[in-house]
Amino acid sequence: MQKSFLNRETPLLTVMLQCETPEVAIGRIRNANMLGAESYGLQIESLKPEYHNEETYKKIFAEMGNRPCYITQYRGKNNLGLTDEQLAEKLIVAAKSGAVLCDIMGDMFCKHPEELTDNADAIKKQMELIDRLHGMGAEVLMSSHLYKYAPAERVLEIALEQKRRGADIIKIVTFANNMEQQIENLKITNLLKNELGAPFLFLSGGECSIHRRLGITLGCSMALCVYEHDHLSTPTQPLLSVMKNLRDNIDF
Repeated sequence: MQKSFLNRETPLLTVMLQCETPEVAIGRIRNANMLGAESYGLQIESLKPEYHNEETYKKIFAEMGNRPCYITQYRGKNNLGLTDEQLAEKLIVAAKSGAVLCDIMGDMFCKHPEELTDNADAIKKQMELIDRLHGMGAEVLMSSHLYKYAPAERVLEIALEQKRRGADIIKIVTFANNMEQQIENLKITNLLKNELGAPFLFLSGGECSIHRRLGITLGCSMALCVYEHDHLSTPTQPLLSVMKNLRDNIDF
């Protein structure tokens, strides 16, 4: 079966890797494979700069076997100081090395507080990059991290715009700072399932964690989780063992 994040019957258990060296990443992969990981997310910005090359990427991807890999090249960490044009080229290198799904920031080429640029030139560059990645056989996810709660109308607006730009998978991350907002986020997840017509990943940070765990029951195409937590991992991402038990014991 060809590696892909698209057209999956059940939400993928995607283990995120934020590691400084390939050795740590490979160790996590071997352990997570034994626990039922179905795909991976390699956050390349966490790798030390000397490991940002095709040889290292191929070595890490090989340990994943037939499990598809999602990669990010976010600003910050070991990408700090690079231009968005340089980050775009780094996405191309990762795609050449075997990455299946490439994450393009929604404000790539022109920063925006809601991580979805409205600059026409930047949007054109994004769409050209998406076409270039598609031409290589890669799939594209577009991400918008809002770092705040957003109502349903705004979330759907962002999702539809990401889709219009050519993204195969839509990713939006908001916040839920109380139970009322968390319940609204669950409702928004169901709205996206009914209205978007594309695979999506809608997540929230903040004080509440139910949305991260139950989103896959309402339409999210994957669950972002971790094998274990350390100083680099995202605290709100649940453990693979928890998400596998939850998903496999819910009647979809």
